[in-house]
Amino acid sequence: MLIYSDILEKEDRVSETLSRQSVEPDEINYAIEGAQTALGGKQKSDGHWVYELEADATIPAEYVLLEHYLDRIDPEKQAKIGVYLRRIQGDHGGWPLYHDGGFDLSATVKAYFALKAIGDDINAPHMRIAREAILDHGGAARTNVFTRIQLALFGEVPWEATPVMPVELMLLPRKAFFSVWNMSYWSRAVIAPLLVLNALRPKAINPHGIHVQELFVKPPSEVTDWIRGPYRSVWGRFFKHLDSALRPVLPLIPQSVHKKALKAASDFIEPRLSRGGLGAIYPAMANVVMMYRAQGVPDSDPRAMTAWEAVQDLLVDHGDEIYCQPCVSPVWDTGLSGLAMIEAASGPAGTKHEETLAALKKSAEWLRERQILNVKGDWAINTPDLRPGGWAFQYENDYYPDVDDTAVVGMLLHRVDPEGSREAIARAREWIIGMQSTNGGWGAFDIDNDLELLNHIPFSDHGALLDPPTADVSARCISFLAQLGDPDDRPVILKALEYLRSEQEPEGCWFGRWGTNYIYGTWSVLCALNIAGVPHDDPMVLRAVNWLESVQRPDGGWGEDCATYEGGTAGMYNKSLPSQTAWAVLALMAVGRRESEAVKRGVAYLVSQQDDKGEWQEDAYNAVGFPKVFYLRYHGYKQFFPLTALARYRNLGASNSGKVEFGF
Repeated sequence: MLIYSDILEKEDRVSETLSRQSVEPDEINYAIEGAQTALGGKQKSDGHWVYELEADATIPAEYVLLEHYLDRIDPEKQAKIGVYLRRIQGDHGGWPLYHDGGFDLSATVKAYFALKAIGDDINAPHMRIAREAILDHGGAARTNVFTRIQLALFGEVPWEATPVMPVELMLLPRKAFFSVWNMSYWSRAVIAPLLVLNALRPKAINPHGIHVQELFVKPPSEVTDWIRGPYRSVWGRFFKHLDSALRPVLPLIPQSVHKKALKAASDFIEPRLSRGGLGAIYPAMANVVMMYRAQGVPDSDPRAMTAWEAVQDLLVDHGDEIYCQPCVSPVWDTGLSGLAMIEAASGPAGTKHEETLAALKKSAEWLRERQILNVKGDWAINTPDLRPGGWAFQYENDYYPDVDDTAVVGMLLHRVDPEGSREAIARAREWIIGMQSTNGGWGAFDIDNDLELLNHIPFSDHGALLDPPTADVSARCISFLAQLGDPDDRPVILKALEYLRSEQEPEGCWFGRWGTNYIYGTWSVLCALNIAGVPHDDPMVLRAVNWLESVQRPDGGWGEDCATYEGGTAGMYNKSLPSQTAWAVLALMAVGRRESEAVKRGVAYLVSQQDDKGEWQEDAYNAVGFPKVFYLRYHGYKQFFPLTALARYRNLGASNSGKVEFGF
C-alpha cells in the first residue's frame, strides 16, 4: 500500500505549515457553540433528528420509471427530478455511483431512460454524450441484473435476459442452499415481490411509449450471452450452467406448486408491509407497488395505498429539484446527533448543559417509544428463543432492526437517561448479545449470514446478497457492551476482540463495511479497543495509529474516496473532508493521542473549515450500501461528527484521566 507520507513533499509547503498552527481554546469553544446551536436547531419538536440520505442517479431514475410503469405520472415532480439528474451527470458523459466517481453503465442507462421518459430530446448534448458513452461501454445489454430486470418490465429486453429466479424459492426451507432465509434482509425484502413479478412478467403501461433501443449495440433479440462473466470463481461458471439447465424445467413445475409459491410470497410480504414500506428500502417498496398492480390489486386497496405512500415519503423536494432517497435514517441520525450534543454539553466547559440535557431527554423518550419489543423479525429464524430488543434504522421497520443502530442508541440512552432507560438498555443488551455470530463478530441484521457461495449465482452480480459479520458493526457492539460494564459480558467481548484482531489489514487499518472506508473502520475499532480495555500500546493499536497518521493530509485533515472499495489506495482522496477528519481525530484520541501533533492539526483543520452558520460542507459520499455497487451520502455526517470530535478534544483536555470513558 502506498503510504501518504511519501507524497507529502509534493504538496504545497505553505499549506503544510499553516496546518501546524495551534488553535486557541477560545476558538474551539466558539466552534463548538456554533456547531451545537446549528445541530440543535435541526432537532424536531418531538426530540428526533433526520437528515437527507442521498444515493446515486439510480433511485430517482427508477422512481421516474415507476410512475411511467403505473401511468401515475406527475409532470411537476418529473420535471424537478430531471433537473436533479442533469445536475449530477458526470464530465465523462454518464452518471457515477458517487460524487466525482467514474462512469457507471447501469446507472447511466437508467438515468438516460428516465430523462427520455421525462421528455428530454435524445439529440440534446447531455443525452447524446450519455448515449455515446453507453455504447462505448458495450451498450445496455451489458448492464447489471437489476437494470436488465427494469428493462424487461418495459419490454426493452426479453425476460431471458434476467437470471432464473423462480417464485418457488419462497417454498424452500432454511436448510436449503437457495433459501431466501440464507440471504440478507435487504435481499429477502427485494426478492420476494421481484419473484412474483418474474413469475407474472407484467409489462409497463408506459403511456408515452418511451423506448431505449438506441442504447443497444445490437438488437436485444440477437443477444445470446445475457448472463456471462467475469465470474468470482469456478462456482460462478457452475451456477451459469445450472441457470441454463433450469430454464426448460421451470414450465414443468405443477401449477398447484406455482400457486402455493405465489401465496407464500404474499404471506411473506404482507405482515412486513407497514407505513414504512416493505423493508423500508426503495427497491423493495417499488417492487411491491408493481407487484400489486401486476396482481390486479386496485390502487385504492389499503395494501397498495400503503405501499405507494411509503415510496412518496422518500422524495426530497428542494423547490427547483427533487430526488428520491433509498430510505430514511431517523433513528441513526438521532443517535449520532444526540451523542454529539451530549459530548458538547459535558465536562467543566460543557455548553448549554441543562438546556441540552432537557432536549436530549425528549430524544430518549422518542427512541424508547420506537424500540422493537414485541415483534420477532427475520433475525429470529436463527435464534427463535431470543427476545426482541433492537431498533430499526428507519421510522417503522419492525421486522428488521439492526445491531448497529441498537448499539448507538443504547450508548446514547446510557449517557442521557440511564435510570429512565434502564429496561430499554437491558433489552438492547440482551438482544445484541444474542445476535453475536459464531466467529465472534456481528452482522448488521442477521446471525451467521455468511453462505458465501450465494454471491456466485448469476442474480448476485452485485456481490452483496449476504450480511456477514463486519469489523465496524462488531466494534460498535463491543463499545456498547463495554460502556455498560457488566462483568458477565466479558466472555462475549473477548470473543469479539479476537474477531477484530483477525480482521486487521496488514497496513494496520480495518475495512469499513457501512462507512467510507478504512478510516471509518479504524475509527470504529479503536473506540471499541479503548473502552474494552485493550492497552494503548498493544501492537494492534500501534499499527492502526501509525496507519492513520501516515494518511493525514498536508492541511491537517483526512479524506478517503469511495474508490477505495474498488481497488483504490486506502485512506486516500483528493481533499480533506470534515466527517473523515472527525473520525480520524476521534480514533486517535480514543487511544491516548489527544496531545499528538496529528490530533492538533486535525482539530485545527475542523475549526478552519466551519462556516459562519456553525456548519461544515462536503460533497463527497461518506457511506456505502453495497461496495462497488451502491454508495450513500449521509447529509448529517458533516455536522454531528465534527462537533463530537471538537467537544471530545476540549473535554479530554479538562479531564483528570485524559481517557475516553465512553464507547463512542
